[in-house]
Amino acid sequence: MSSPVRNQNLNQGKTLAYCSIFTALALIFSYVEFLLPIPIPLPGVKIGVANLVIILALYRLGFKYAFTVNMVRILISGLLFSGVFGMLYSFAGGILSIVIMYILYRTKIFSMIGISMAGGVAHNIGQLLTASALLSSTALLSYFPILVFTGIISGILTGFLSYEIERRLPSHIKL
Repeated sequence: MSSPVRNQNLNQGKTLAYCSIFTALALIFSYVEFLLPIPIPLPGVKIGVANLVIILALYRLGFKYAFTVNMVRILISGLLFSGVFGMLYSFAGGILSIVIMYILYRTKIFSMIGISMAGGVAHNIGQLLTASALLSSTALLSYFPILVFTGIISGILTGFLSYEIERRLPSHIKL
């Protein structure tokens, strides 16, 4: 018979292992996206394939761990690929995105694709507001319609891929 302390240690180890795997995958996707040419040659526009992992983490591990995975991924990828300003933009977008996705997830009204789409738009809005604040320029807000549109498209794509992966993952990968 196992003791409660032993079970707690096993659960903590399992949680740490899953968070590490999700963080590594998100970081790999960030790196691949950094290496590949952007299909839409607009500043600040990316598909955001690392968000696929964040959505799966939200569904499989819960908000606290998905938030942590996202923040660690942003920190490491910022240090490796985008620098301090890129990291600031990513933190702003990442925090707003995960909070919005979690709120929508909790309602149980929206599909994974809808949640991802809202997350993509929120991410772009967070980055745009941060850029406007850092540069003290409201002229950047004219870029808003483009970023909303690209956030919708990338969010749908990421959400669809997340949904397809989610339905194929074994059910035991869950906390």
